[in-house]
Amino acid sequence: MLSKALFSILLGGAAMPLLASAQSCSVASNLDITFYGNPDNDPAGSTATAYDCGAGRNFNAGGSGSYNDPLTFATAQGEFKTCEIVYFPYIKKYIRMEDYCQTCTEDWAVGRWHIDIWTGNNVNGGNTQVQCENSLTPGPDQWVIRNPSPNLEVDLTELFVNPRTCNTNHVYLNNPASKYCSTGSNPGGGCQTDCAWQGHCLGCSCATFNDCDEDFICTNGVCSH
Repeated sequence: MLSKALFSILLGGAAMPLLASAQSCSVASNLDITFYGNPDNDPAGSTATAYDCGAGRNFNAGGSGSYNDPLTFATAQGEFKTCEIVYFPYIKKYIRMEDYCQTCTEDWAVGRWHIDIWTGNNVNGGNTQVQCENSLTPGPDQWVIRNPSPNLEVDLTELFVNPRTCNTNHVYLNNPASKYCSTGSNPGGGCQTDCAWQGHCLGCSCATFNDCDEDFICTNGVCSH
């Protein structure tokens, strides 16, 4: 899409390669997650995306959720790398940043992480699909795995199947990030004190993505590497 609004920002027609998982995995937490599809794409009734990540997509949303066929997601520029693949434990699918999302951009401007995930295929499911997207949407403060291993467990079940099948029984609420990536944890345990912002050091509790000192990241409520 140019997801839930705005214009298409194309990359000169050049296909982008899949991003390799060369680095250690990490957990991005405190994300808002929403879903979109053919009926509420921009333009509506299309599968158009802002970026082409190759693999025959040609600026069209899609994917099954495997590592080699990741599901499209949209977000703000700069929040994730274009064509970056992450793993989302809530749906047990790999997803790839292939689209722009206006609402996500507005949230990102005030420090709130937000991604919008594609549902369905090239068929317009109308209001039934939009209702399904709302039903799939989890509560706030979700998490995804960055630089994930390519062989994590996947559920390839489509989230929405026309005309009215909404697979809400294929989501995994509170599926822990630590099951898929443990490098963000603090093996020493406890709230450390060797940082400038006391109470916000490694191992200290946190509530938002910018609630930790220096280069630490708030991961599942704890300041982590």
